[in-house]
Amino acid sequence: MTPAPNSIRLALYYAAYFAVIGILLPFWPVWLSAKGLTATQIGLVLASAPFVRAFASPLIAQYSDQKGLRQPIIMGLTAVAAAAFAAFYFISGFWAIILVTVLFFMFFSASQPLAESLTMHVVRTESANYGRIRLWGSITFIVAAVGGGAILEGRDANVIFYLSLAGLGILFLVCVMLPRVRFEASPSERSPLLELFKIKTFLVMLGAAALIQSSHAVVYSFSTIHWKSIGYSETLIGLLWAEGVVAEIILFHYSAAVLRHFSPVMLIIVGAAAGVLRWTIMGTTDALPALFIAQALHGLTFGAAHLGAIHYISDTIPPHLSATAQSLLSAVVMGIAIGITTIAAGAMYGVIGAQSYYPMASMAVASAILGVLLYIRVNRNA
Repeated sequence: MTPAPNSIRLALYYAAYFAVIGILLPFWPVWLSAKGLTATQIGLVLASAPFVRAFASPLIAQYSDQKGLRQPIIMGLTAVAAAAFAAFYFISGFWAIILVTVLFFMFFSASQPLAESLTMHVVRTESANYGRIRLWGSITFIVAAVGGGAILEGRDANVIFYLSLAGLGILFLVCVMLPRVRFEASPSERSPLLELFKIKTFLVMLGAAALIQSSHAVVYSFSTIHWKSIGYSETLIGLLWAEGVVAEIILFHYSAAVLRHFSPVMLIIVGAAAGVLRWTIMGTTDALPALFIAQALHGLTFGAAHLGAIHYISDTIPPHLSATAQSLLSAVVMGIAIGITTIAAGAMYGVIGAQSYYPMASMAVASAILGVLLYIRVNRNA
């Protein structure tokens, strides 16, 4: 069956958005290191992005819900983000870099929760498959990570900047083509944020998702630097990143079948359990076979937990609160929680290196406990 046009447009958005992430996530710390920043400073710069997301995204999403708009806001945010990113060309030094980082992520990060809300609307109204739309982001992440590693090898770190800026330009063009769906506007007299804060099960889900996703802080921020320090090449590092996302793609491809057998809450629990194993492996050994096993678990530690949280919101949160709910997920999970954890990771990595993964395993344990408590409560009320 040929995918609906709206599914294609959304798949192109995820492809373009995560191509940019595929360059920034594994290689932006290398650019920062080349600019002379220390491990602690890199941790602070990387942590500033989630904190900005935590405060800016919910306010922008609340406005989006109140107006019933998605596409025009996504397009505007992306245009301003690209302009802010271009400023990296003209600056150097820790304080200038952290200022531009804040400006860039204030707009770049705010667009993605709105796209998630738009996607889940298409999933509900057109019987589309979220996993098969979202997997194109994972595919381009692999292409960007592997291709970026191959391009970067033996070249100046500024290549990372140019690749990212080009990707942002492509992303803006894709945003112009996104579906222009009109949503039911949230009643102006009620704050969507305050309404969501009254839903206790939603808050427990946020806690469980925040713990497992923010436990990725060490691997996101310092795995590339660590693997380079023990002699692994940029190409091999790109393959290690890509291998984890391949597992994620497989899960997304079969997500409809998976969701027939596992509830969204169960997927969060499975992701947390996999996190305990993954971070224990990575804290214990740098042997390549073990790293390949650990990276394969990314399909669960990120993929299963992400699917669980997205579908939990779609299944339980009213449409007029959907953008704010998705933004709170992004703000709390990939904002406050990962921001705090990234700062801690920078301090820990500078002292204990790869053993910083052990505290991440403890966070995964806590996520599993919250997930089980939520599962018990949901099934008790069913």
